[in-house]
Amino acid sequence: MLIKGACLLEILKNAIDALTVPLTGAQPLADEKPSLDGGRLRPCPWTPNCVCSEDAGPLHHVEPLAFSGPAERAWALLKEVIAREGGAVQDEQPGYIWSTFPIPVFGYIDDVEFRLAADEGVIHVRSSARLGFYDLNVNRTRVEQLRTALRNSLEG
Repeated sequence: MLIKGACLLEILKNAIDALTVPLTGAQPLADEKPSLDGGRLRPCPWTPNCVCSEDAGPLHHVEPLAFSGPAERAWALLKEVIAREGGAVQDEQPGYIWSTFPIPVFGYIDDVEFRLAADEGVIHVRSSARLGFYDLNVNRTRVEQLRTALRNSLEG
């Protein structure tokens, strides 16, 4: 009997979950949702599967997303970029967005947060995997893709 492709992927995903959670202690967020901590994005955990522009550590630091012109325009374009790049806004508050991005094949979800610092002309960003230890630079790459897409939208 042949196992269908989708069934095989589900078996593989469950096997990875079975190994990942006990080895790392990482658990997906349940009822807890990302949020600001003292008006700033939370620092990354010790694991290398997170980047944040408000984290000074060399392992986790990325530059914030810079913009010129009206902050409202940059913020509106950011929401368009999130959707265009495959993300979904889960929560929006004044100056804060929590979005999620699915990881192809296995269906894992990464959390990507943004904090507007209009007076600095930047949008701070935090991108973090919910599961696992090393993310093969997926989160760092995602932030750079979002940066490029936002820059192109602002210039266009």
